[in-house]
Formats: sequence, C-alpha cells, structure tokens
Amino acid sequence: MKKRIFLLAALAAGLVLCLAACGETNGDPVTVTLWHVYGGEVNSPMNALVEEFNRTVGQEQNIRVRVDSVSNTNVIHESVLAAAYDDPGASELPDLFISYPKTVLALPDEDILVDYHDYFSDEELDAFLPEFLEEGTVNGRLAVLPIAKSTEILYVNKTAFDRFAAATGASIDDLSTWEGLYALAERYADWSGGKCFFVHDYHFNYFQVGVESLGEDFFDKNGIAFGPKFAYAWEPYARAALTGGLWLGSGYATEPLRTGDAIVSVASSASVLYYSNVVTYPDNSTEQVEIISLPCPTFEGGEKLVMQRGAGLCTVKSSPEREKACMTFLKWLTEPKRNVDFVTELGYMPVTKEGFDDYLPDAIKTLSDPMYVSLYEAFLRTRQDYTFYTPPQREDYLDLETRFEKAVRLRLTAGRAQYLEQGEDTLDTLVRSTMEDFEKNYGK
Repeated sequence: MKKRIFLLAALAAGLVLCLAACGETNGDPVTVTLWHVYGGEVNSPMNALVEEFNRTVGQEQNIRVRVDSVSNTNVIHESVLAAAYDDPGASELPDLFISYPKTVLALPDEDILVDYHDYFSDEELDAFLPEFLEEGTVNGRLAVLPIAKSTEILYVNKTAFDRFAAATGASIDDLSTWEGLYALAERYADWSGGKCFFVHDYHFNYFQVGVESLGEDFFDKNGIAFGPKFAYAWEPYARAALTGGLWLGSGYATEPLRTGDAIVSVASSASVLYYSNVVTYPDNSTEQVEIISLPCPTFEGGEKLVMQRGAGLCTVKSSPEREKACMTFLKWLTEPKRNVDFVTELGYMPVTKEGFDDYLPDAIKTLSDPMYVSLYEAFLRTRQDYTFYTPPQREDYLDLETRFEKAVRLRLTAGRAQYLEQGEDTLDTLVRSTMEDFEKNYGK
C-alpha cells in the first residue's frame, strides 16, 4: 500500500511539473493584429504567409499574427485616422497597418508609431533599397517599413502596335523617350482616323517626375513652380492631346487598353493584375493580344527617374512583448527569398537589394504567365538603369495632385474641341494658350 501511494504521489508530482513546463512554453501566445491590402479575404498571398508564420516561427516563439482587415489603402487610411482620433464607433488601432506617409502625417501624434531604427540594426536596414526607406522616413523617423513596392511601367498592346508599325514604319524603340512616344501618338491619331494611342494613369506624375528629371524643381512653396522645364514637358504632351493621340478621359489606364481605345499606357506596375490579353471592341468582337511591359519613358538628356509607389507597414507602440513580436514577423516577411516569392504573386517589386539582384532573376524563370515575365524583366531593367523618385512630404500634396489631374484633363479636352473646330493650323497657338490658361487658372 505504501509503495502504491508513493507511486501515485510521484505520478502526480510529475504531472504538475509537466503542466508547469507546458505552461512556460505553450501559454497564451503574444497576439498582434494586422490590417493589409494584399488580396481578398479568401485568396490572399499575405494571409497565406501569415498562416505559414503562425505555424512555424510563430509557434516556436509563441507569437500569433491575426489579420483583422483586408481592404484598400484609402479605407485603411480613413479607419486608422478614425481610430487615432477616437471617433465614435471607430475600431481600435491594430498593431500593424498598411500605410503611405500621408497617413502618418495626418495622425494627431506621429509618436504613437515605432521608429524602426530602434528595432532594426544599421546592417539590417542597409539590406533594403535606400530609396524605399527614404519614402518611409517621416520627420526623421522610419515610420513606414517597405514590404512590397511598385513603380510606373509602360504597357504595350504589341499586337496592335505591330500593325501600326508595319503600316507606318514606327519603332517600339521610340517608346523609350517621352518625345518619341508623343510623336508616335500624333502619327497614330492621324493614321487611325483620330483614335487615341496613349493613356497615362497619372498626368501629375508625368510632369512631377519629368520636370525633376530635367533638373528643375516641380514644386515651390506655393505649390507648383511652372518653370521652363514644365513648358518643355507640356509641348509634346499637349500636341498629342490636342491632335487626339492622348486619352483624356477619367478612370484607370487598364480600361482603354481592354476596349482598344488606346494601345499604350503608363500605369502602376501593380495594375498588371487588371490588364487583359483579350481586347473587346465596341462592336463586341474580341481579339487575343500580347501585352508587354517596358521601363517608363524618360526625356532625352534627362535623368532616368521613375516614380516609386506602394505602401508599407507601420507598427503601433504597445508593449515591449507585442512590439518585439511585430518585428519578428516583419523581419521574417522581408527575408529576401520569401519577399520575392510574396511580391511576384502580386506584381510588386521586392524591397531588398539581395531579393532584387539574386533571387528575382531566378524567380522570373518560374513564372508561367508571359505578361508577368515581361513585367519582371522590365523591373530588372528599371532597377539597373533608373533612380526611384521619392515625392515630397507636403501637407498639400494630395490636394495639388487631385486639382491638377482634374484641371489638366478639362483644359486639354476643351483645347481638343477648339482644335477640331479651328483646324491644324492653330495647333502651335493652342499648345501655348492651353498651358497659359492652365497655369493661370490652376491655383484658383
């Protein structure tokens, strides 16, 4: 009996020790929340990565990442501000959220976010492309960590372009410069009976990056400088618009290429998801086409600058344990090979030098969609030949952009009507007058 009691006591003690040990290693995990934009709730590459992290590194280190929202950047921007300002009914801020610098600048207190310099060593940060870190630096603090970036890419319906080239002698090499592209736009409008050749998603970016690439400040303290290089950029652009070769409608550049209303576009590289290799014409007939990607045009003699786009992740200050958990996830997510695997599912660029230079070329070989292969080959050329432009962090930036986009399209649409009414002899006069009117009335 004594021996039996001793054995039971030993088993009980062992069970207590086991439970204690399990409690030490498998207690409630440190849970951090995430709002992001990468895919839908059901089919999301980011959600798949979160699940992988949770069952591997997360399980090992007692960390759990929970996705609480998959939306778009505008919705997340508004939700973050509502939470930060304690609006009635607003959700609590998550631990991690996708953000542009404009969101950080709009917060009531930027200090609610961590400075990644406090959690990443200089060596770790040096692994990233410096231009990407520069964009995420707000008032001297690295508040937005890049995880996937996009840029502007030239998309070409090569099937339609080849027909135009065969008939006119046009060369796809002419698309490497803005001067060449807009000259082709004029020729195409004449050859096609007035059809548009080119559509740009962001007229504001064309001027901003173009003027800066020519060595002149696009902005001044009051807004837009309207210097001599602005006039230089205006001339070929306006000629193409007035003669009908430049699309001036609203909406995204993907739509005119889908309908055959244009055959060349500049748009965000991430919009590759929405381009189609089938064109549906107004009579409902369809055509299978080849869509290729090329680096964004630049001005002859100008610096090869290109806009960088794409949001990053902000981390909200909380407790040392939760902040450390966020950093563990972010460092895991931005490991070069994993980051390349992630971004190539979405049409984005990797954020590290090693990812771009060592892993992306091999990843391209595994892509099955020719449109994505062409896009990533254009990324490699862009990385090699271009400098990524970082827009200034101005409180009036969004207002300047919105007013510019609307006003420039309206003024040139009116100019197009004048051209059709008055004839081609008035083209040079209209190029000058539309710019003068735009500059005069833009600030009002």
